[in-house]
Amino acid sequence: MTKTLLKPESTTVLNGVRWETYQGLALDLGENPSKTLTYDQGILEIMTPLPEHEINKGFLGRLVQATTEVLGIDILSLCSTTLSREDLQKGIEPDKCYYITNEALMRGKINFDFKVDPTPDLAIEIDITSSSLNRLSIYQALGVGEIWRFDDQDLFIYCLEEGGYKEHEFSQVLPILSKSLILRFLKRRGETGENTLLGEFRQWLKNNYNC
Repeated sequence: MTKTLLKPESTTVLNGVRWETYQGLALDLGENPSKTLTYDQGILEIMTPLPEHEINKGFLGRLVQATTEVLGIDILSLCSTTLSREDLQKGIEPDKCYYITNEALMRGKINFDFKVDPTPDLAIEIDITSSSLNRLSIYQALGVGEIWRFDDQDLFIYCLEEGGYKEHEFSQVLPILSKSLILRFLKRRGETGENTLLGEFRQWLKNNYNC
């Protein structure tokens, strides 16, 4: 097993890692939010998120929660639960992930087998420090329907279609939300308190729902 340190120093990549080793590390670090693991056919990436990363993922998560509350949509939040399949030799920890369309199907479950169970409908990715692995290809293999990726400047909404992910201007699982709307509130986060901003966002939703 060889080790390579990549810039920035918050990322470590290990090559030649066995599936059992990855699963053991995922279990050991399960209660440690300061480390995230991504695995792709023997390559393991260990990342230490920066504060900026955590702030943005938290705010995007609050936008999802506010939207579903105002629209009366039930969700199941798996937060950063590891999504993995041994048969694919792939695993990933989203920054946030949610069952929305499939919430009723997954309600009450505490054990997941992603060879049988659907993966979450929406995953959020904060990509301030670029990953060494192709995370979209891992999500595609696992069948996650929609990805929001924010790189601190722009937001990308990817929806899984035949042949792979296609970029869209609107969310498919929460169609009231557009890329431009989400970005508008994201870019104001540093200017206004989060609760104040979420209040404005909720009011926008109420004004525009079923319009």
